[in-house]
Amino acid sequence: MNPTAIEADPNMPLGSELDVLNDPVEQRAFTRLIEAPGGIKLAESAFLLSGMYCAACAGTIEAALHTVPGVQEAQVNAAGQRARVRWDPALTKASDLVVAVRRAGYDAVPDAAAPAREMRRKERRTALWRLFVASFCAMQVMMFATPSYVAHGSDLAPDLRQLLNWGSWLVSLPVLVFSAGSIFRNAWRSMQARRIGMDVPVSVGLAVTFVASSGATFAPGGVFGHEVYFDSFTMFISFLLAGRFLEMAARHRAAEALEKSLAGMPETAQRLCVDGGVEMVSVRRLRPQDLVRVALGAAFPADGRLEVGTTRADESLLTGESHPVERAPGDEVVGGSLNLGAPVVMRVERVGADTRYEAIVAMMRDALSQRPTLARRADAWAAPFLWAVLLLAAGAAAVWSMIDPSRAVWVAVSVLIVTCPCALSLAAPSALVAATGALARRGVMLQRLDALEALAGMTQLFLDKTGTLTHEQSVWTRTRAECGGQPGTLEVQAALSLARWSNHPLSQALASDPQGRVAAGVAAWTHVTEVPGHGLQALDEHGQLWRLGSAAWVGGAAEACGEADHGEAQEVCFGSPGKIHLRFEFEERLREDALEATRALQGEGLELALLSGDSPARAKALAHRLGIARVMGAAMPEDKLNALAQAQAKGEIVGMVGDGVNDAPVLARADVSFAMGQGALVARVHADAVIVSSRLGELVVARRLAVKTMRVIRQNLLWAAVYNAACIPLALMGYLPPWAAGLGMAFSSLLVVGNSLRLAR
Repeated sequence: MNPTAIEADPNMPLGSELDVLNDPVEQRAFTRLIEAPGGIKLAESAFLLSGMYCAACAGTIEAALHTVPGVQEAQVNAAGQRARVRWDPALTKASDLVVAVRRAGYDAVPDAAAPAREMRRKERRTALWRLFVASFCAMQVMMFATPSYVAHGSDLAPDLRQLLNWGSWLVSLPVLVFSAGSIFRNAWRSMQARRIGMDVPVSVGLAVTFVASSGATFAPGGVFGHEVYFDSFTMFISFLLAGRFLEMAARHRAAEALEKSLAGMPETAQRLCVDGGVEMVSVRRLRPQDLVRVALGAAFPADGRLEVGTTRADESLLTGESHPVERAPGDEVVGGSLNLGAPVVMRVERVGADTRYEAIVAMMRDALSQRPTLARRADAWAAPFLWAVLLLAAGAAAVWSMIDPSRAVWVAVSVLIVTCPCALSLAAPSALVAATGALARRGVMLQRLDALEALAGMTQLFLDKTGTLTHEQSVWTRTRAECGGQPGTLEVQAALSLARWSNHPLSQALASDPQGRVAAGVAAWTHVTEVPGHGLQALDEHGQLWRLGSAAWVGGAAEACGEADHGEAQEVCFGSPGKIHLRFEFEERLREDALEATRALQGEGLELALLSGDSPARAKALAHRLGIARVMGAAMPEDKLNALAQAQAKGEIVGMVGDGVNDAPVLARADVSFAMGQGALVARVHADAVIVSSRLGELVVARRLAVKTMRVIRQNLLWAAVYNAACIPLALMGYLPPWAAGLGMAFSSLLVVGNSLRLAR
């Protein structure tokens, strides 16, 4: 039984609109299942939000989500307008999460392309109408106010001035109720949540202005005097909404660009039936081993292998590689890539969340849902700053009420408006989100936004060798039997079949032998175990233990006829513990851009070090080719971890690039880490970013963009500080009317967002 966490609102029909979110098949588009400590199965859902106007809205939505029973964690990113919610399916439903967000005054839809586009369309349309009403009414109010500005002495009769004030009040009502309604609602929700958001001082300023002007309109001789500020009131709202509309448009463009780069998976697929027919099914209904026909120009609906036909695949969506790659029967194809050569038939191997495409989408959702450290620091300062603003405005009103009571109201309003810290809160998130999108288009997927700050400050970089500096698969060149014997066919086939159990690059090179020397059923391996840094071991059908891995691990001290070190040749040994039977030799292939990338990183002042589990001779030879001075060969996972810890103890900010199972601990320990896209899953999980294309040159691009991002954030923060330092004194001295304060605040936010969007190019 799945209890509903929140009773339905009688004024909010849920119906099938939200019930469909509870369909397990549909949930795959925006939800993934994870295992929490204790074996509890939790769901993690991604949502797109609307109705947010400041960073404080994130806290309000998070608080609303935490009221839903079963919600374990809720993270809202104000800049990306995304939410990531971890919840217990046994206690609540996905639709309850949306209901909670709506009751808080916002809206949420699953983070999928179609509803996201519709939500952006509705948000843009509503914002445009609010801006139009505010701007149109502001022009009318200015027409009513102009005679008062240009008239001298008794040129304007008191009754006519009063009539114009009444007209201004009447025209200002739509601006107050409709255009500024969202501002007041956001402020009210913030106060209900006992938080102070950026709309609170703005709302106070608007309310004071309207109340004071209304008092002056209907009781000119009363406590509010005879001066009205409807022109400043409507103009300020127009400028504020214009700034927010342009900011929203920029955010929508960034979201659409990222959505376009990630929206490659088709909705349907042509599945071949047993009787030879073809049926059109949803890609969420595909299962491993299904045969699927892919038309020319269509996208592959899942990960798999070609069965019939030869084609070219455009994988730029996933790897950033602009040139199509040739694919023949038996070759792997990636879901989301485009079929550019000819119609083909593929066999499905991985579907849904198991595909590389969905893994990339999940990484981007996670990254864009996070609130980075820089943003949290800005948010932490924003709340005290807003309280200081309210006190400063009250103090200014008190002082001016003694100097010139007629100016006290609008001086206080100007202070409230001009000091709104929108630019301060947008400084870091807008830059980080723009940089994340730019890296995603190049095939570098960030899993942690804070990684950009660490990457910019990185002083030392540790590099793995096999699969990182060299191609993940070396070429198998030679097989030697120990003690001068000839390699036995059955032993070779047994070693190759055991190699299929590992994702290590050398094992994969054996398993994908082009000569087809692996016979089905050669060895029935049981109790297969992979020991990081050493190799594989398993029991055959007779219960005998065999090993496939390094010479020291397989042969140990009992290598009677083998050499301790075979120079620079790569090798994998096969045998029983203490006795090597076969040595498989390989030739390494350096990545095409490895030399250029290492030189570029060294040119930027980074100290490079090579950590490898291979023999010291091979590690030193490769390091010499790349100009890397520091090298450690025969390094076990604990050796790599110790080397990294020693560097961190010296105050270094350390990065790590790796791809194997044995790299996972050091990737997790590094200040910033990268995993190669073809590497082991455990390595990708522990890394801060994944280089999907496996091109080292992208690491150079990421480093330079990270440095530029930090520079842009500093520029944004400096501008916010300079703006407030310059405008607050002007407002306090009465030189800045409310409409000018609103224009300055809108311009300040736009400048910050525009400066950040440079990173997206």
